[in-house]
Amino acid sequence: MQTHSSPPHDPVGWHGTTILCVRRDGQVAMAGDGQVTLGQTVIKGNARKVRRIGPKGAILAGFAGATADAFTLLERLEAKLERACVDLAKDWRTDRYLRRLEAMMAVADATRSFTLTGNGDVLEPEDGIIAIGSGGNYALSAARALIDIEGLSAEDVARRAMKIAGDICVYTNHAVRVETLGGEES
Repeated sequence: MQTHSSPPHDPVGWHGTTILCVRRDGQVAMAGDGQVTLGQTVIKGNARKVRRIGPKGAILAGFAGATADAFTLLERLEAKLERACVDLAKDWRTDRYLRRLEAMMAVADATRSFTLTGNGDVLEPEDGIIAIGSGGNYALSAARALIDIEGLSAEDVARRAMKIAGDICVYTNHAVRVETLGGEES
């Protein structure tokens, strides 16, 4: 009798990371943990999954999924910044090569935030909060609970929510990097 195990199916296509984008009081903060896993083994703890792109770094982009796939998508996005999100989502859905990529992206500028998926979705959140990756739901829940606390900036909310996600999700660590736009930049 032949037996073999396969990894559990992930219906959303999220793989071992957490990216969180929070918008509050004229500031947008995007945070990403640094953990990279291969199966159940942590192979890197300080990866940079959130980047500034575009002219003068005016756009924040974070990715979850296969790293090489995410970099391919980031390169395409930078090349198309005029109608970037819609064009990239269309290419991702229709291009034979891009269609096979397994990654999701969160993208934000000073005024808008979007989640991009391989299904061609371009989703803008109702509440200014985006979370993707295996720890995304933990970070999203924490951010929603923290967002109404007086005195917390978007960056404060993002950092605290990522700490909570890192405490719960085994695929998320505490080596968090945050990029901000607007407000007092760090």
